[in-house]
Amino acid sequence: MLIFFNERLALLSLPKTGSTAYQSALRDRADIVVSGPPELKHAPVRRYDRFFQNIFRKMYDIEMDVMAVVREPVDWLGSWYRYRTRPELNGHPHSTSGLSFDAFVRAYLQNPRPAFADVGSQSEFFRTRSNGAGATHIFRYEHQEAILDFLEDRLKTKIHLPLQNVSPKVPLGLSDETDRKLRNRLASDFELHAQAR
Repeated sequence: MLIFFNERLALLSLPKTGSTAYQSALRDRADIVVSGPPELKHAPVRRYDRFFQNIFRKMYDIEMDVMAVVREPVDWLGSWYRYRTRPELNGHPHSTSGLSFDAFVRAYLQNPRPAFADVGSQSEFFRTRSNGAGATHIFRYEHQEAILDFLEDRLKTKIHLPLQNVSPKVPLGLSDETDRKLRNRLASDFELHAQAR
């Protein structure tokens, strides 16, 4: 998470949406950098609103705009799946090594989910508190040019993004049945992505 006080902007870090690259590129420009622990670095909208936004409301009587990036849901799950095929995770409960993407998604659809498929959901990340505000600016991951244009204009700075956390390339095929079940279950995630810029 990055907070730019004078520009009244908080950039939240939804995992697997390129947030690490933006954090690396902008950490020296930000007033507040939350790079750990993961529960704070990747604080969802409602946690940001409850803790961070409340500080700005109470101390300065201001509200930050909240920006985040959302990824097409199958692509987002594919990124988690690929990330967890890394050799250093072999033997770990989070490893997806030896699993097909279809098997990973079927496990994701279980309740409860096994550890390797327990990655949350994007719509849950954007869920607001009953009395809280939501994200002000939601961009699609695949619209990197729009994200950069917005940030460069808002922050009045040129941004050079490093290539970071690139997952290995592996096949991401889904059976028609698994795809249908996923789209049914994640209808709110697909809608969130469709409504983003």
